[in-house]
Amino acid sequence: MTINCRGALFALLSSFAISATAADIVIGQVAPFSGPLAPTGNHLRAGAQLYFDAVNAKGGIHGNKLRLISKDDGYKASETVQKARELLAESQPMALFGFVGTGNVEAVLKEKILEGATTPLITVRTGASTVVNSGNPWIFLTRASYAQEIDKIVQQYETIGYKRFAVFYQNDPFGLDGLASAEASIRKANGQLLVKAGYEKNTTEVAAAVKAIAAAAPQAVIMVSNTAASSEFLKQSRAAGNLAQFVTISVTDGPQVAQKIGNEAAKGLAITQVVPDPNNRSTPLIREVQEAFDKFKPKDVTLNHTFIEGYVGAKILGEGLRRAGANPSRQKLRDTLEQLKDYDVGGQYVGFSAGNHVGMSYVDITILNKEGKLLR
Repeated sequence: MTINCRGALFALLSSFAISATAADIVIGQVAPFSGPLAPTGNHLRAGAQLYFDAVNAKGGIHGNKLRLISKDDGYKASETVQKARELLAESQPMALFGFVGTGNVEAVLKEKILEGATTPLITVRTGASTVVNSGNPWIFLTRASYAQEIDKIVQQYETIGYKRFAVFYQNDPFGLDGLASAEASIRKANGQLLVKAGYEKNTTEVAAAVKAIAAAAPQAVIMVSNTAASSEFLKQSRAAGNLAQFVTISVTDGPQVAQKIGNEAAKGLAITQVVPDPNNRSTPLIREVQEAFDKFKPKDVTLNHTFIEGYVGAKILGEGLRRAGANPSRQKLRDTLEQLKDYDVGGQYVGFSAGNHVGMSYVDITILNKEGKLLR
């Protein structure tokens, strides 16, 4: 073979390699990978990556591999906006995925980043009414709303005669939205909200809230708080002798609470969940995730509810890409997702429409046992 022929062959092979890379479907994520919510961002990303790994091992979607590019916002809304703009400009993703935090997502919507880039955002770690009811045609939610979670809590404890409630909340759009939902649910159940007490975002400064809530002696305390703050609040409340039933919405990870404050202090904490139990192999979705987890062995994460939430969101995104065809566009993906009806992700069904971008409404309540494990 002559030198010229070798050069031509090398150029041809190089063009194939470039084409293969260009055919990757890029998905962009902005989430907290540092700060108090780093475990949330890391597990959400790992769950999505596991689904992408499983799909790519089978040849991708229409022959195209899925590639996840993530940026850290430290749970700061201004950083979410900046990093989203950077990601869109640098990587031109087909879709955005897995943003975390009510205020963070609200900031993205306020800045009209999605419509400006005509890019759908699938799966956000918030169920706030401001996001759920935003009417934004580019965002697709894959979890129940906070209002649905809190309704489940109040209904559950109303059935056993609890009428006196307190609310512990994060003093930001996330916590205030949850507080408003709790107030509405308690009124509807003819209950009494004895006290409401907050803490500041990105802190665990909960002492004042602990004191105020303990003094009111509620039967149940509804916690609208992240894992770090929930852990500190529960630890200090136990030390203060507060014997109420503590129950938090799904943004708190129960086993992490037990790790932080010990099984004895964490025992009895109830937590709502928006995806099935990661250990329940009777659910087809969980069998699928566990088998993929064993095969691809993600590092530095556990198979928890947040991980499952990331996997489910990625699976819904993947189905949208399949139905969008071999040459999808951002607009075509968005339109295709709106037509997704009764899609079975493994025992749970998802559906969107032009007037409804909330695809799932599953809510369950779990409780930590004396070993720091979740029970239904």
